[in-house]
Order: sequence, then C-alpha cells, then structure tokens
Amino acid sequence: MERHDEHEPHHGHDLQHQHGDDAPPHPTAWPGSGTGSSPGGDGDGTWDGTWDVVVAGGGAAGLAAALVLSRARRRVLVVDDARPRNAVAAHAHGYLTRDGIPPRSLLAHGRDEVAGYGGELRTGRVVAVSGHLGAFEVELDDGSHLTTRTVVSATGGRDVLPDVPGLARRWGRDVLHCPYCHGWEVGDGPVVVVGDGPLGVYAALLWRQWTPRVTLLRGDPLLPADEAARLSARGVRVALGGLAELVVQDDALTAVRTDAGETIPADAVVVRTTLEANDAHLRPLGLVAEPVERAGVVVATAVPADEAGATAVPGVRVAGNSFDPMATVLTSAAQGASVAAQLNAELVELDAREAVARWREQTAGDVRDRSTWSLDAAGWEDRYGSAPAVWSGQPNAALVAHTGHLTPGTALDLGAGEGRDAVWLAEQGWRVTAVDFAATGLARGARAAADAGVEVRWVQADVATWDDDAQFDLVTSHFIHLAPQARAGFVARAARHVAPGGTLLIVQHDALDLAAPVGRPHDPGMFPGADEVRDELVTHDGAWVVEVAASVPRLARTGQGETVTVHDAVLRARRA
Repeated sequence: MERHDEHEPHHGHDLQHQHGDDAPPHPTAWPGSGTGSSPGGDGDGTWDGTWDVVVAGGGAAGLAAALVLSRARRRVLVVDDARPRNAVAAHAHGYLTRDGIPPRSLLAHGRDEVAGYGGELRTGRVVAVSGHLGAFEVELDDGSHLTTRTVVSATGGRDVLPDVPGLARRWGRDVLHCPYCHGWEVGDGPVVVVGDGPLGVYAALLWRQWTPRVTLLRGDPLLPADEAARLSARGVRVALGGLAELVVQDDALTAVRTDAGETIPADAVVVRTTLEANDAHLRPLGLVAEPVERAGVVVATAVPADEAGATAVPGVRVAGNSFDPMATVLTSAAQGASVAAQLNAELVELDAREAVARWREQTAGDVRDRSTWSLDAAGWEDRYGSAPAVWSGQPNAALVAHTGHLTPGTALDLGAGEGRDAVWLAEQGWRVTAVDFAATGLARGARAAADAGVEVRWVQADVATWDDDAQFDLVTSHFIHLAPQARAGFVARAARHVAPGGTLLIVQHDALDLAAPVGRPHDPGMFPGADEVRDELVTHDGAWVVEVAASVPRLARTGQGETVTVHDAVLRARRA
C-alpha cells in the first residue's frame, strides 16, 4: 500500500505516509521533473515530425505570423512559392522604418528573422489541407505530406485585371490601383482613373489628393448631379468610354486611348481589379472564399473568418489579402502578428488538453512497477521507529475545513497513521473507527486519544484491501496515494462505506506540487487530480452529489524553514 501525507515541520521526508502535512524533504531528495525546453517540444528533446504550425505563404502576413510563433518557441514551418502579389512593384511604401524598400528585400529580412528564432522555411506551395485541430495533414505541390497541429493561411490573392492589351505587362509600374502605394511617386502628373458607378467617383476623388490632374474615364451614360458637383468642385475631368489601349513611348506610359477614340494624357492609369483569394488549399476543409462587394460591385473574394482571423475550422486562421482584400503590406504584417498570438492561445489550450490526457494515461494506466516512494507495513514500522513522533499532531487542514458544517455521527478514518485526525473527529463528537496497517502508528493514536479523553476504535488492516459491511455518516481519507488500479478499488470501497446522506472526503497531494520545492517525488501515476477521483467515484456509483472537486492551496514550510504554497486535491461528495 502506498500512503502519503505531511504535517511535520520537524521530521523526515514525505514518503508514503498517512496523515499530516508540511514534512521537509529527505536529505536524499527525490528527483524533480527535470524538464528542459525546446521549441514545440515537451522538454525531452524528441520530436515526432509534427509541426506546431505550418504557415502557407511567406509574404508579410505569413512571415510576421511565423516570427511571433517562432519567438513563442513553437515549431514553425513556412511554405512559400516566392511569388508575392507585389513582386512587380519596385518599392513597398507605408511600412514604418522600411518605407521604399523593395518588396523582395523586405521578405528576405523577414525570412532571416524567422530563421533566427528557429523557424524553418521551405520553397513550395501548399495545395491541400485536411484534418482537424491537433492533427492536420498538409500536402505540398511536390507531392510530399506534412503533419501539423495548426495552420496559418497567408496565401494572399491574385489580381484579375481588365482585358486590355499590354495592361498586365505594366501592372505595378504605371498601371496602378492604390494611391497609398504609388500616389507619392505619381506626384502632380496626369492620372486616368478607369471606373464606373460610385466606386469610380470615389477612386477619382481619392487620387485627387495626390495630383490635381485627374481624369475619370467611365462608361456610365449618366452621372448623378451630386457626384458631378463633387468632381467638378475638385477639378476632376470626366471622359466617356472604356479603356481600349495604352500609349507607351520609351517604356513609359504617356497616354490612354478610349474605345470612343479619345486620347487622354496619362503618366499612370488606375484600374479596378478583382482580387481573388488563393483558397484552393483550404477547400478540403470546407473553407471557400466568398464574394466581397462594395457599392454592389464584387471587388474581391475572401476566406470567411472573424476579426481575429479565426475560420470555421478550429486551428486554421487566415491573415493578409486572402482574408482582408484591402490590407496593405503593413496591415497584412500586423494581421499576421495578431493571428499568431491568437493561434498560440489555441495551442496553449491544446497543450493543456493533451497534457491532461497524457497525465490521465499515467494516473489511470497500467503501472507494473511498484512506486519508488511506496512503503509497506514493515517499512512504515521502520519509519515510525525513526522518531518519537513522525507527524505534527495537528489535524489535517482539509478535514477541519470540510467537516465543520456536518452534524457529528459515525466516522471512518481510512489510513489513520498516528491518529491525529481520528482523535480530532472524536473531540468534535464523532464516533470514530480508524484503520491503518502500522501497529506503531495505531498505538500512538490510542495514546493520543487517551490523553484527550476520547474513545476511538482502532483497526489494524491494510486499507487497500480491507473491507467491511459497516456504513458511516463520514468516510475520510487523507494522503493515501495508491497505484491506479488499487486507487480505483479503494475509492469504490470507501464509497460503499458511506451511509445514505453521508459524506465522503478524500484528500490527496495535488500534482501541481510536483513543480514546487517541497520534495514531492516525480511519480505522476500516484497523483490523480480531484477531477479524476470524482470521475472514478461517479463512474462506480452515480448516486452522488459532488460538493467540492478542487485544488485547494495552503501554506506549508520546507525542511529549510521556508514558506511555500502547496495544494490539496479535495473531493467532497454526499451520497444522495
């Protein structure tokens, strides 16, 4: 039988014993958890090949996400085909501290920063993503497959241009769409804005901020009076027709010709594109880009997501132009950073759930070897023989806190140790039966009861196997730590001893304290939480009202006299 408790600020190490708290660590301290740290790992230096995050797309959004996640010590892979949307542009503008930088140079800096924090980069294209949070499969264009716990999609989009000869060849040079990107460079030169309806009027007025020489080319036969007033007041000329041809001399745009035969001087022509999100890789997940309208006109498609980039599939987030068609390079980078933080929060929760599952495997699994910190009856006799008193002589705090509201009746103390809990209960008016397998401990309890002038029935037996038909109004057990199979049987036996309307109180050391400097042996199989003991109870017998299932903090003192916080895993339930 394994037993454990503390209470002794002046004696020995908290080996398997039955009552008390705050025992200092033994001079030969138990090994601690010894966890190290490596990106994305569990601290044991192993890796099964599953990435924490695969980032599809290595533009500003994807690299910003990868940077934040790499700094968060995640295993991050960026997959990018080196074809950014703004590759045709000579410079990127509006990016604080990097204004005017060539787009590819900006991305090169970003890749270096990601790699500097352990993120990895791979040339290629993600063609399909399938699976679910914690277990996604990512297929690349070379036929290879990756596994990842989460995905950031930052694949951007492709601009669909009007079908005008020569237009695509000059895209990003003097065929433009964004004044924030190119307006300053156009300066006071003549600009032709091609656009019908309210969007055309808005674009013309917007470009007027950068140059006084704006012509709006529109095919609409009628121009509403209020829009005409705004354009004329700002000095914008309006021409009728559609764009038919670019006039280029010495590799520079000089004019445009309309389908009505008019030639209009132009240093730049502004056209409306349709930005189509690169969403094919997300379609196996059911994520399909949807139309984005402005003033009744479809101007883009975008993958549906909330403002934090979260899609309908947990663990898949989007950033950049595939999510927000209006995002500039700076905005896309900011979105990537924000999405990364949100995704890391998802991973933190996933880490916790997976860790709990692994812990449950240890606390409920097949433990073949006897715990290194267990003592049998003979071992406890030796332990008790090492000192006149092993425990402090005070009742356990959880017992006092969780039974004070009960009306005294019959009580059973399983694993009574030196009997202080049993004596305290008797002092409160309970008729107590105390069970333990150590004769020395029981003898000390009997002397304490005599000194206190109370009666306790003392039974020498191993609580892991002892059974009896008697039922009690209160059944309590403190710090009996058993191997998983024995513990499940113990909980069931303890529950059978509770009379209808009676209370079961099981208190154990909490696994939280494996990380505390209190000398707990790192033996996870012996530290179920109150939630697990609760589940064992209600699975065995559903006729219970669980009143408390919690980790309860209290202060204790180490062998060096330092005060530390420890926790009791407390389960209190009432038989219905």
